[in-house]
Amino acid sequence: MKYDFGMVGLGVMGRNFILNVADNGYTAFGLDLNQESVTALQNEGGDIAKVNASTDAKTFVENLSVPRKIMLLVPAGRAVDMVIESLLPHLNEGDLLIDGGNSYFKDTDRREKYLTDKGFHYLGVGVSGGAKGARKGPSIMPGGSASAYKYIEPIFQAVAANAKDGKPCVAYLGPRSAGNYVKMVHNGIEYGMMQLTGEIYDLLRKSADFTNDELHDIFAKWNNGRLKSFLVEITSEIFKQDDDKGDGRLIDKILDKAKQKGTGKWTSQNAMDIGIPVPTIDIAVSMREISALKSERVQADNVYDRPSVLPIDKAELVEHAEKALYFSFICAYAQGLHQLASASKEYEYDLDIATIAQIWRAGCIIRAELLEDITTAFNENEELTNLLMAPAFVDKIHGTVASVRRLVSYAVQSGIPVPGLSNSMTYFDAYTASELPLNLIQAQRDHFGSHTYERNDMEGIFHTEWGE
Repeated sequence: MKYDFGMVGLGVMGRNFILNVADNGYTAFGLDLNQESVTALQNEGGDIAKVNASTDAKTFVENLSVPRKIMLLVPAGRAVDMVIESLLPHLNEGDLLIDGGNSYFKDTDRREKYLTDKGFHYLGVGVSGGAKGARKGPSIMPGGSASAYKYIEPIFQAVAANAKDGKPCVAYLGPRSAGNYVKMVHNGIEYGMMQLTGEIYDLLRKSADFTNDELHDIFAKWNNGRLKSFLVEITSEIFKQDDDKGDGRLIDKILDKAKQKGTGKWTSQNAMDIGIPVPTIDIAVSMREISALKSERVQADNVYDRPSVLPIDKAELVEHAEKALYFSFICAYAQGLHQLASASKEYEYDLDIATIAQIWRAGCIIRAELLEDITTAFNENEELTNLLMAPAFVDKIHGTVASVRRLVSYAVQSGIPVPGLSNSMTYFDAYTASELPLNLIQAQRDHFGSHTYERNDMEGIFHTEWGE
């Protein structure tokens, strides 16, 4: 017997994904160096004719049907290269390797060229949804050779999450590293949305002393409205979770230090490389770095006075908070999708933004009701560069922007940090300003460095000998 699909890496994600494959009518064989992981899969898989595994690479490869379809779910970086090299001696030309981890997109470009030159196929595939998504249906973002994708397409369509209209949340996105690039930006948007949600939580508890039960109710209500999304849903659940190691709710015992694995940072860095502003994502990355300075923050808090929190009506606060979060979620999506549109040209990915929004509608971490409207906006105008310019979203912004101004002003006066909300507000104000003070910056650059400038009353490039 030969198995349809191979998985290297049988941790929580890999094991759940391979079981998902088996649930959907395909046979699957796993590889892991840890015998306990192999045994766990065999026990959970039950029927050995559907799911099996080994600790030996040669045995693993020999049990797969040709052309072999092997997916890697191992940590990004050197581990991916090591696994590839361990498999190569046992593969035949025409076999397909699939990196399903969060690999840096330029590493994927390098690996694809290396393997293509040797006669193998290679796909860089973003997978979002966490462990539960891997088991029940993730959003899948494949990139690489279009012809190679055809080998794995039936399996990916079977295991992917389905949106409300029944469409699977997977689609071929483009050549080379397109899939990994889209997943990188997905994670950047995720960073932004998580930071924004955290700031709204902070405002609600510090300004009006909302209890965890009240916070649960607020977010649960929002999740039944236009803010319906995975992150708002799990946030409401978090406030109800009791501490299993003590009294009270768990959220109050968790240390305020957030970790990161790099995808948010890569999004921010690459946005600067291609000249696209993503300030909501930038500050979300920076805030995780500031959060790591816990001891310094405690010392600084003892040195500096903080203004008293201004009184505010609870109902008014909740209303402004809902509108501010909705507005800022739109800004996070707008920035990430703008980056994708620019990168598509920069790296010749030929991305379809509507398709990307469509496959994010279910399964992934940033899935939200908003993505239905985003998909429609880009389907109606394929040349749309920024979501803020879509007619339907102009109306949404008009209905929320005043609340953002009110809330950001209140937070600043009360000494409650809201960098994600304020950066979203500033991004909107700058993007929609026909005039900015950058004429002065150009004058300064020309004054000290002869860097030249353009004029608003005539064509050409100019330089002035300042002071003469």
